[in-house]
Amino acid sequence: MSNLIQAAREQVAQLTQAAYQRAAEQGLLPAGQTIRGTVEVPKDSKNGDFASSFAMAGAKALRQNPRAVAQIILDHMELEGSFFQRVEIAGPGFLNFFYAPRWYAQVLGAIEADPQGYGSSDEGQGKRVMVEFVSANPTGPMHMGNARGGVLGDTLANVLARVGYQTWKEFYVNDAGNQVHKFAQSIHARYMQILLGEEGFPFPENGYQGEDIKELAQAFYEAHGDAFRDAREEEWLEPMSRFGLERNIPKMKEDLRKYRIEYDQWFLESQLHTSGYVAQTVELLTQKGWTYEKEGALWLDTTGLLKEKYLREGKSQEQVDKLELKDDVLRRANGFYTYFAADIAYHRNKFEERGFDLVINVWGADHHGHVARLQAALDGLGLDGSNRLVIVLMQLVNLLQDGKPVRMSKRTGKAIALHDLLDEISVDAARYYFNNRASTSPLDFDLGLAVRQDSDNPVYYVQYAHARICSLLANLAQEGAAVPPAQQVQAQLLDSPEERALVKNLAQFPEELKLAAHSYDPSRINRYLTALAGDFHRFYNACRIKGEEPAVQSARLKLADSVRLVLANGLGLLGVDAPEKM
Repeated sequence: MSNLIQAAREQVAQLTQAAYQRAAEQGLLPAGQTIRGTVEVPKDSKNGDFASSFAMAGAKALRQNPRAVAQIILDHMELEGSFFQRVEIAGPGFLNFFYAPRWYAQVLGAIEADPQGYGSSDEGQGKRVMVEFVSANPTGPMHMGNARGGVLGDTLANVLARVGYQTWKEFYVNDAGNQVHKFAQSIHARYMQILLGEEGFPFPENGYQGEDIKELAQAFYEAHGDAFRDAREEEWLEPMSRFGLERNIPKMKEDLRKYRIEYDQWFLESQLHTSGYVAQTVELLTQKGWTYEKEGALWLDTTGLLKEKYLREGKSQEQVDKLELKDDVLRRANGFYTYFAADIAYHRNKFEERGFDLVINVWGADHHGHVARLQAALDGLGLDGSNRLVIVLMQLVNLLQDGKPVRMSKRTGKAIALHDLLDEISVDAARYYFNNRASTSPLDFDLGLAVRQDSDNPVYYVQYAHARICSLLANLAQEGAAVPPAQQVQAQLLDSPEERALVKNLAQFPEELKLAAHSYDPSRINRYLTALAGDFHRFYNACRIKGEEPAVQSARLKLADSVRLVLANGLGLLGVDAPEKM
């Protein structure tokens, strides 16, 4: 078992229960009592590595004061072969457990046994999970929000895979609907301005203004000349939208590949429409009684669906009645299906056609009002969207340069695009920074700090710790000192506060992976790695390695190498390099 903190926690409960049974058999405590004490990690390590409240929780049932119960339990505690070397009574009756050298040795052994897989578990039980992220409109360059969503979704999928889920990464391409219509209109207007001059053709009021549209129009003109000068909209709309999409989507793939993101599938919205799947999904909702017609359009009874959802989730009827709910159009009076209808169909496809047990979407915080509506629509289809669809909402990114806001892109005059950003800073810095805070918090991204080579830059701080260990190992190897196998390490020699804190932090990695998966918060890995790097630097400054007595040098060398392996492991989950030299 790689989660040795969890194993030790469970063993505290087992040892305490066994001691109680022995005392009860001797008539020192009443038998047959079920006592549920807590097992916690004390804030101060001087109070042990775990504290059990068994004696206080059981005092009433056992008809003795807590300290007396604790003393009886302690007198019957058998630690031989366990993870603990001693237990002490503290305060009103806490039982404080202290790790034995055997536990520290097992941590180093677990890392050695599977350096790349250390921290893995079967928490996910092989369930199939889709993580859909970025899914930016293919009508222009990806921006800073997409950069944050990209690393958040990619790292979350990596974490889920490590804890036992079968993960699938997907990009939903919005290549249909109003935004693509507007995209084609924008290209057409710039194309006509090439032919007639900027004053000779009006640009749509809500058209896409970027330089990229002008570049696409110029490329279209070079390919087709003035062949579409007098064409009607129905003649130029499809060719121009296809021309733009065929150039933009490969650029998006290229930018994301540079950002170290590879998807299992790029799913086209247009396929849902052309296959009739959207129409079929809307018809299913109609058959289940969740739609009605008004003013020529087909509406979803979102109000009724949401009321059912909220009542199931425990809201009172009075609370539900006070909510200002509204219904959604699925099919407009002109016969066209809405984006919401396509979104419902897409998620039905994920669950019903492709059989995912859980679907996680990474969305911008501006989509928060859409979350419950989509879940309720899937509930209406019998797909349990309220429990099987998880939306991770992501707050905005504030781009700074040495503490001052940056709002303009040199290339487009608009918001900084992902490819512009990656021209300014390394992929390592971008991926680390965009995952450095929980998605629920706004993120300040300072371009100046991201390129600094000092301890204020968290990615540099962590990578430097890894490189420092690699340099140490290389230097000692030249003197004939090799990293020993874990079974040859005398773990009792790792007895300073800095050494013990470092081993405990190494043992925490499996727990951090599990917690990151449970909370859908991969930024926990960043915080863990920063803390581990800090613990290593403190250990390295306090505990000499080179020139120490051979057994001590050997134990400390093994500890340093274990840190190197876990740093590389964690950085790999983030998609960040672990350099050997800096």
